[in-house]
Amino acid sequence: MYAIIVTGGKQYRVENGDVIYVEKLDVNEEETVSFDKVIALSPDKGAMKVGKPYVKNAVVTGKVLKNGKGKKITVFTYKPKKGSARKMGHRQPYTKVQIENIEIVTE
Repeated sequence: MYAIIVTGGKQYRVENGDVIYVEKLDVNEEETVSFDKVIALSPDKGAMKVGKPYVKNAVVTGKVLKNGKGKKITVFTYKPKKGSARKMGHRQPYTKVQIENIEIVTE
């Protein structure tokens, strides 16, 4: 079973046990996070469910393993013939999440 979720403006294809790096979430380590914006859900047997825009009552839960920063990238901007140059660095914050459960909640 796999699902396609949306978080941080990006889409991720996830299965049980997958470890993904998403845009930083406001959740502490070792806590549980749930993603309710599920675009598509494919069970082991049967047809794929595609939402309009999201699949109703579908929830993907995961455990936060780590909050951190990515590798440093260098941003260098300059204006030719003007003697103007600027060098900056950037480290993108992320949250490392392990997917634990994909389910459709029946209430």
